[in-house]
Amino acid sequence: MPNWDYVRREIQNEHDDRGGDSAADKVRKRYLMKLHEKVDRNIICYYSGFLSKPRLEGIEINDDDKNGFMLCIHKLDKTKGLDLFLHTPGGSGAATESIVHYLKEIFGNDIRAFVPQIAMSAGTIIACACKEIFMGKHSNVGPTDPQINGLPAYAVIDEIKTAYNEIMADNGKMFVWNPILSRYTPGFVQQCHWAVEEGKKMVSNFLQENMFSGYEEQERKARAEKIVTTLTDLSSSKGHDKHIHYDECRKMGLIIKLLEEEDKELQDLVLTIHHCFMFSLSNSQAFKIIENHVGRRQVKLTLQMFMGLPPMAAPPPLLAPGGPPH
Repeated sequence: MPNWDYVRREIQNEHDDRGGDSAADKVRKRYLMKLHEKVDRNIICYYSGFLSKPRLEGIEINDDDKNGFMLCIHKLDKTKGLDLFLHTPGGSGAATESIVHYLKEIFGNDIRAFVPQIAMSAGTIIACACKEIFMGKHSNVGPTDPQINGLPAYAVIDEIKTAYNEIMADNGKMFVWNPILSRYTPGFVQQCHWAVEEGKKMVSNFLQENMFSGYEEQERKARAEKIVTTLTDLSSSKGHDKHIHYDECRKMGLIIKLLEEEDKELQDLVLTIHHCFMFSLSNSQAFKIIENHVGRRQVKLTLQMFMGLPPMAAPPPLLAPGGPPH
């Protein structure tokens, strides 16, 4: 199986095109095309550099990402469905809902998710909107509990309930809870309630509309409810960064295809493509890449000011767009 070092050496042995694609671009595109030829489906990869460039603004899922998807979808054969690679820490719930709506308008329910390594939070929600999810034994998704201003909405609501119960049982507890409760405004607490309600509704609807669309209505709702409860239960996950692996995903009811159980060629191509993207994000100014199998791509750049380095006069070849704008 090709590993990181194999991909690195292949890229190093490749040559940059003068004024065109870099060696990394060429190798990535080569394997994306090989996968397309194997599955005969459209492929779009959504990759964030959150592991190599943490805490950088823009690494999250946001509304501007839709422009990248529009670019990548342009001129594709929409009848071939979509295989969507996801590598993301999550992001805006509103942007996630809008992106899923757009993708389903184009491809209907014929969307498969691939999680070669990590798709957390809103990335998990996008995966739940697909008809099935491909994962490896090393892959993970994460809890979908909403975060408001960096605070978990479920935890805020639970803390308010705990405070109320303790104060009602013993008025003396008011002096302990007052400094804690003073951090919250009534409007903020209401926002938390709304975010929880909307988050549950969104994931449930996505699951029922696609992954479980073949079941009777009552069964659809029951399956979706079990998954939503598991993905949002902080009492079991103990944190928004919990890694949920393929076996747990199957146990809660998600339709998971394990790469190790598929044919070896598919596994090799998926993981090689993943290594190519990780190499590109780790060895360039790119912090987000949205790219399709024909090489049309949107790449977000950082001028490395966060590293204390002077901005580059011009981006390297890796950062050149792979096709005409939409």
